[in-house]
Amino acid sequence: MLGFGTLAKKVFGTANDRKIKATRPLVEKINALEPDFEKLSDEGLKDKTEELAKRAMGGESLDAILPEAFANCREAAKRALGLRAFDVQLMGGIFLHQGNISEMKTGEGKTLVATFPAYLNALTGKGVHIVTVNDYLARRDSEWMSKVYNALGLTCGVVYPQQDEDEKKQAYDCDITYATNNELGFDYLRDNMKSELKDMKQRAHNFAIVDEVDSILIDEARTPLIISGPAQDRSDLYVSIDKIIPELEDEHFELDEKTRGVTYTDEGNEFLEQRLHAAGLLPEGQTLYDPESTTIVHHVNQGLRAHKLFTKDKDYIVRDGQVVLIDEFTGRMMHGRRLSEGLHQAIEAKEGCDIQPENVTMASVTFQNYFRLYDKLSGMTGTALTEADEFMEIYGLGVVEVPTNKPIARQDEDDAVYRTAQEKFDAIVETIKDANAKGQPTLVGTTSIEKSEFLSQMLTKAGIKHNVLNARQHEQEAQIIADAGKLGAVTIATNMAGRGTDIKLGGNVDFKIMEAIEADPDGDPEAIRERIEKEHETDEQAVKDAGGLFVLATERHESRRIDNQLRGRSGRQGDPGRSAFFLSLEDDLMRIFGSERLEKMLSSLGMKEGEAIVHPWVNKSLERAQAKVEARNFDIRKQLLKFDDVMNDQRKVIFGQRREIMEAQDLSEIVQDMREQVIEDMVDSYMPPKSYADQWDTEGLYAEVISKLGIDVPVIDWAAEEGADNDVIRERLEEAATKHMAEKTEAFGEETMRNVEKQILLQTIDTKWREHLVTLEHLRSVVGFRGYAQRDPLNEYKTESFQLFEGLLDGLRTDVTQKLSQIRPMTEEEQKQMMAQLMEQQKQLQAAASRENAGSAKAAAPAAAAASASTKEGFDENDPSTWGNPGRNEACPCGSGKKFKHCHGRLA
Repeated sequence: MLGFGTLAKKVFGTANDRKIKATRPLVEKINALEPDFEKLSDEGLKDKTEELAKRAMGGESLDAILPEAFANCREAAKRALGLRAFDVQLMGGIFLHQGNISEMKTGEGKTLVATFPAYLNALTGKGVHIVTVNDYLARRDSEWMSKVYNALGLTCGVVYPQQDEDEKKQAYDCDITYATNNELGFDYLRDNMKSELKDMKQRAHNFAIVDEVDSILIDEARTPLIISGPAQDRSDLYVSIDKIIPELEDEHFELDEKTRGVTYTDEGNEFLEQRLHAAGLLPEGQTLYDPESTTIVHHVNQGLRAHKLFTKDKDYIVRDGQVVLIDEFTGRMMHGRRLSEGLHQAIEAKEGCDIQPENVTMASVTFQNYFRLYDKLSGMTGTALTEADEFMEIYGLGVVEVPTNKPIARQDEDDAVYRTAQEKFDAIVETIKDANAKGQPTLVGTTSIEKSEFLSQMLTKAGIKHNVLNARQHEQEAQIIADAGKLGAVTIATNMAGRGTDIKLGGNVDFKIMEAIEADPDGDPEAIRERIEKEHETDEQAVKDAGGLFVLATERHESRRIDNQLRGRSGRQGDPGRSAFFLSLEDDLMRIFGSERLEKMLSSLGMKEGEAIVHPWVNKSLERAQAKVEARNFDIRKQLLKFDDVMNDQRKVIFGQRREIMEAQDLSEIVQDMREQVIEDMVDSYMPPKSYADQWDTEGLYAEVISKLGIDVPVIDWAAEEGADNDVIRERLEEAATKHMAEKTEAFGEETMRNVEKQILLQTIDTKWREHLVTLEHLRSVVGFRGYAQRDPLNEYKTESFQLFEGLLDGLRTDVTQKLSQIRPMTEEEQKQMMAQLMEQQKQLQAAASRENAGSAKAAAPAAAAASASTKEGFDENDPSTWGNPGRNEACPCGSGKKFKHCHGRLA
C-alpha cells in the first residue's frame, strides 16, 4: 500500500519535477531563437553582446534578456568548440543563473553549462568568478572556454598561485575569471592587508559559480584559510616530547574514533608528570594542572594527537623530508597546507623531519564566510541532494536535480558484506579477475594510499596487470585516467578519480592522437587523426560489449556523496556500466558506526568463510549509518560557523574601516577625534568625574600626557588653579595637542603628514587585528569548558569577544595618537645612516641569493659535489672524520645525493 507522500508525488509530481517543468518554456524560447542566431556573422555575435550589455546596464532585468543571451552563447560555443548544448544543459544554466545548485551527473558537460550563466551575468560589467577545486582545472577550463567568451567579445582570465601581480590584477579585471577557492580566499585576505587601493586585486563580489560545490562548501568548510607569519621556534620541545609519547600504555589515554578525539586519563597524567620531571621539561614541584604548565600541556596534547589520530600514508605522506597532508575527500596532496596550533610540528617530530617554526595568524577567513560575501552564488556537482538541507540553511542555495541527456544504463549492485577484511580482499581479487578475463575495464576505489598499495600487491601476486593512482602518482593522473577506460584496464585509485576527470570507454581519443603524433613526428597529423579515430570506434564498441566500466569500491566512505561520485565515474552519457561495493565488518565505518545487530545477524546465519551477505536491507542499514555521520558532521560545521560568524562581523568592520581609510584623502579629522577621545579617557581616569581635588592623581596624568601626547605642559599647576575641573584640563590638553600636531604638519608638509597619518593608521589596525586574532583563538580553545558551569559557550564567546573588540578599538586610538605624537622629520645625518643600512641589507640579500643559487646547483648535481670533496687529500667517503666541515645545505660527502643536514649531519 502506498503512503500519502508517495501518492501525492504520483499525482502532483515532486518539487524537483515542478522546477524542471517551469524551465521548459524558457528552453523552447531559446531553441526558437536558434535559426536567427545561426544567420549572424562572427562579428554579429559580438555586436549582439554589446546590445545586450547596454540593455543590462540600462536597467533591463537579466531574466528578460536570458533567452537571447543563452541563444547567443550556444551559437558561439557551437562555432568555437563544435559543441551544441543540449536542452538539459540549458536547464542547468538557467538554475545556476537563478542562484541554485545544479546537480548534474558525470559526463553531462558541466564545464560548458557554466558558460551560459557566466556570460549572462557578465553583461552587467561587474565580473563573474568561476571556482574550481584545483589549479589544473582552473587553467584547463579557462583555456578551453575562453574560446567561447572571446567569440562573444568578452574577456576571460585565470588566477593561480605565485602569479605575477600585474597579471593577477588583469585576470580579476576580466569579465569572467577562473580561480580555485583557495586562491580567491587568500587574495581576499591579501587585499585586506594592502596599504594602497591600487594594489588591491579583487573587484566587488558579484556572482560566483562554484564547480564541485559540495567539495568546496561542505567538505572544506571546516578548514579556515590562514595567512600567517613566523612565531617563536620551539622545535627542541617537540622533539623532547615526541620521545615520551611512544612510552604511553593503552590505559594512559582514551581514544574516541567517532569524534576523532583523544585525551589523557588520570593514570596518563601521572605518568606524564613523572617523565616530564625526569626529562627536565617540567620544573620540580610543578604539576600539569598549574597555570604555568599551559604551554607544556598544549604540546603533550598535540604530541598525543599526532601519534594516535594521524596515520602515515592515510592522513599525510613524507616527501622530500617534509610532511605533506592528504585531502581525506580527494586523496590529493595539499601542498602548502599546514595543521595549526603546533599539530603539524608534532607530526614532523614524530616522522623525524625538519621542524618548521610555528606561525602566528595574521588574517583568516572560512570558505563559508568568504562565499557568503557574493551578491549571488550558485554551484554545480554530480552529488548534492544528500546535503540539500545544509546548502539551504547555511548558503540559501536550493538544489535542483537536472535530468540526464540520455537514460542511465549502469547496473548498481547491492553491497556485499564479508566478515573479515582478508575475505573481502580475496573476493575483490577474484571479481577483478573475472571482469578482466572478459576485457571489462575496472576502476577500483580505495580510501587510503596504504590500502591502494596493499591491493596492488595482491593483484601483482595474482598476475593481473594494473595501474595505481594515489597522491604518490598524482603527476601521472591525466595519463592513468586516459587509459582507465581501455579494454581490460585495471586501475586502483584513491578518491582522486572522483573529480574533474572523465573516463571514456575505449580510452581517451585525444590522448591517443597526441601519442601517435609524438611517435611519428614526420607523419601527416590529419591522416593519423583519422586512423586513430577509426581504431577508437572499434575499441569503444569492444568495451561496451564487455559491459562498460566496472566501478568496484572496497569500502564505504563516511559520506554518501563520495560513494556516489565514485559510482558516477561509470555510465556517463548513457554508456553501459556496473558498480559494486565490497565491505567487511572490520572496515572503519562498519566498526565505528555500523550496528552490532548486523554482526549478530551474520553470526546467526552461520556464514562460512569467504561468504558474503548481499541484501537491500544491508544497503539501507549502511545508508542510515552514513546519514548519522553526515548529520553529526553538519552539526560540527554549523557550530563552527556560529563561532566564526562572531569573528566575521568584526572582520567586516575592520576590513571596511581599512578600505575607508585607503579611499580617504584627508584623515586629519579622524585622527583628531581619536586624540580627543584618548585625552578624555586619560583625564577621566586620573581625575574621575564628581571626585574631590585631593583624590586626583595629577602627577600620573602629567606622566601619561608626556608618554601619550608627546607634550610637556604644566598639568599639575593647571589642576591647582581655583575652579579647575576635568573639562578645563581636557580643553587645555586638546588645545596644546592640536597646536603640537599643527607644528608637525608644518615641519613635514601637508601632503607628507596626510600620508604618514594614513600609513600609521593602517599599520596599527593590522597589528591590533593580528593580536586580536591570537586572543580569539585562545578564547575559542578554552571557552568550551564553560559548559561545565552550566553556561552556554557560544554566548560566553560572543560576550567576551565583543569586550575584546572594544578593547582593540580603545588600544587603536591610544597607539595611533602616541605614534603620531612621537614622529619627527629625520636629520640629514639620520638619513645618511638609514641609506647606509639599506645598502648593507641589499648586499646581504644579494650574497644570500648567490649562496642559495650555489646551494641549488649543488643539490642539482650531488655527485659532482661529492666528487669535488673527494679530491681533497686523505678524503675517504666512508670515514666522516676525513670530510672536514661540510655546510649543512651542501651535498653529503658520502655520495648519497641528500643534503648533509638530512644525511650524516642530521641532528639526533
